[in-house]
Amino acid sequence: MDAIVEKAASIQENLVNHRRTLHQMPELDLSLPRTRAYVTEQLRALGLEPVAVGEGGLSVTIGRGEIDRTVLLRADMDALPIIEETAVPFKARGDAMHACGHDLHTAMLLGAAGLLMEMAGDIPGTVKLMFQPGEETLRGARDMIENGILEGVDAAMMIHVFTGVPAPSGLFILPEAGPTTAASDWFEILIQGKGGHGAMPENTVDPLNIAAHTHISLQGLNSREIAATDPAVITIGRMAGGSTSNVIPDTALLQGTVRTFDETTRDFIEERITAIARGVATSFRGEAEVTYRRGCPSVVTDSDTLEILRDALSRHFDDTSLLDFSSLSKGGKLMGSEDFSFVTKAVPSVMLGLTAGNSEEGYAFPHHHPKTVFDESCLYLGTAAYVGFALEWMSRQ
Repeated sequence: MDAIVEKAASIQENLVNHRRTLHQMPELDLSLPRTRAYVTEQLRALGLEPVAVGEGGLSVTIGRGEIDRTVLLRADMDALPIIEETAVPFKARGDAMHACGHDLHTAMLLGAAGLLMEMAGDIPGTVKLMFQPGEETLRGARDMIENGILEGVDAAMMIHVFTGVPAPSGLFILPEAGPTTAASDWFEILIQGKGGHGAMPENTVDPLNIAAHTHISLQGLNSREIAATDPAVITIGRMAGGSTSNVIPDTALLQGTVRTFDETTRDFIEERITAIARGVATSFRGEAEVTYRRGCPSVVTDSDTLEILRDALSRHFDDTSLLDFSSLSKGGKLMGSEDFSFVTKAVPSVMLGLTAGNSEEGYAFPHHHPKTVFDESCLYLGTAAYVGFALEWMSRQ
């Protein structure tokens, strides 16, 4: 076994303990007091002194710092507002759950901190660890960046685990250079009509009728206004209005999301959602107020940093351990979003995937599901990948 992988394997039990402890203390958004306290305690036990960054983040540096070159390794720490429905003995209680694997990410980076500390004297530059809150709300990376996490950073790398996928557990998934995940935006359409008696609709302006026509009209954006070769998803996730069957309400509400890879398409969809909503409402004698909020851009994989990652993985793992993102998603792109994208906009970066449960081996549920279970046997592999990439990147400087 490769030396770094062997060292990582030797702390697998510790990694599992970290993960299970974190799994039982899920916290949301930017406020992670227990999680941050635990990570701080574990880093201090290694002889490190972590620094608070922003509302809920942590940073720590390792290395001699003799050369002015810094590589960043990132893990997210927040959970989701989901009530867990698994049967694992370390099941989370309450109304939050680590259903996206962030507890695994944090445990793997804690393991990497320990291994990097053992070899700190051989690291001429600096490895900076970024323990981030608020990924699920797309607020954490931006908050940490605004508070200086990327000062002096020359490149960055992150790992995301995947479960319920058509691939064996413990395989690394490499993206292609360019956009890897989708930009994510939200919109809300508030329709103003004129309420009245359900028996006399001619005396009303029915906002529910406007909402239905708006929903159908927005689907025409994909089919008639965006090229089939340009991936985009427009989803209405909520339609609300009215309180009883025989009353036409004054207002109705639509809420949805937009996923895109191309910034021009992103701008176009925002413009057209507003125009369509207002136009449909006007045609039925109503009004529409549109609120459109930008979430995060696409994660963009840097080709040179990707090549360093590929070389690092090939150095420490067999080539059969490597897959392309196309094995998970057609075209090698993921329609999900990831706020590591704000990091990729600032410095050359790469996002690595790691399979953590084959859909045919009892890990059938995907991310963000109350019954999702991750395969912990992959933890040491992620730790080794973090360390291997950092050392490989540093050796090129």
